[in-house]
Amino acid sequence: MKIDLRSDTVTRPVPGMLEAMFQAEVGDDVLGDDPTVQALETKAARLFGMEAALFCTSGTMTNQIAVRVHCRPGDDVICDQLSHVYLYEGGGIAVNALASVSLAQGVRGKLTPDLVRELIQPDDIHKPQSRLVCLENTVNKGGGCYYTVPEINAVRKVCDQHGLRLHLDGARLFNALIETGESPEAYGQLFDSISLCLSKGLGCPVGSLLIGSAEFIHQARRFRKLMGGGWRQAGYLAAAGIYALDHHINRLKLDHARARKIGQLLEELPEVAEIYPIDTNIVIFRLEPNILAADYVEELAANGILAVPFGKHLVRFVTHLDFTDEHLERLSELLSERVQRN
Repeated sequence: MKIDLRSDTVTRPVPGMLEAMFQAEVGDDVLGDDPTVQALETKAARLFGMEAALFCTSGTMTNQIAVRVHCRPGDDVICDQLSHVYLYEGGGIAVNALASVSLAQGVRGKLTPDLVRELIQPDDIHKPQSRLVCLENTVNKGGGCYYTVPEINAVRKVCDQHGLRLHLDGARLFNALIETGESPEAYGQLFDSISLCLSKGLGCPVGSLLIGSAEFIHQARRFRKLMGGGWRQAGYLAAAGIYALDHHINRLKLDHARARKIGQLLEELPEVAEIYPIDTNIVIFRLEPNILAADYVEELAANGILAVPFGKHLVRFVTHLDFTDEHLERLSELLSERVQRN
């Protein structure tokens, strides 16, 4: 049995999702006549109480389109140093929006009102103009930690005071909402735009949504085309998104519970020096200084456990809908066997 904990992007469509995809009514999305894409976009926008949505290939694309629409060349984007939009999107802020970046050093990748205030550029011709603040929820590099609505509202107030726009990289937003019990509508009232990934915890094969005002999405559609993101019979993939929103949100609680059980298993391993707090479905742990993460991950793979190194001494596990209680039991056995061998 292979145990794949590299990411929640490794899932495959469940039978019900596949059936929905096979039965989808499709058209040409570039020409604006794919009814299933339209249904997904309408469903997502209404869920968050926002005006419109745009179906795209990836969270990187939705984030980068959002930055491009919000910013002009020479503007400045405020985000945390651990944020996905800065670390893992190929320098897209510079390439796509011709914007600079001001980096905060938050706790586990989370911004606070004070951190945002400190990074707002003065009205000085020698400086770029602060334009956009980007939050990430949950924070990947922060071990799946999340913002609450009151925390976001405090940042929103600073943005309003200084004329800044607020974008959310919500790649794992529903993981946060399941934990807090907060509503998507509350997010729709706080953000100018939201990126929502369907191919992580929600289990779709591909796709992300960008949500915002009608005018914002009109401009976003233009930049999606410019980036080569126009697609044709995308309704087959949109049908998977509709199925996921209908069936896969509440089950995220299972992923979180299994992640915490993994944390308990790791506590018994002598090579584990520290485990990040496990808030959602991401488990990050630090190895003892004499053990390199790359070597450790290679050893795990030899025993059928797939993970990713997340730093020199950091390893990440991510639970998902294809990681079951049976996999958890087998993981426990394998880790116990490893302790006995060593």
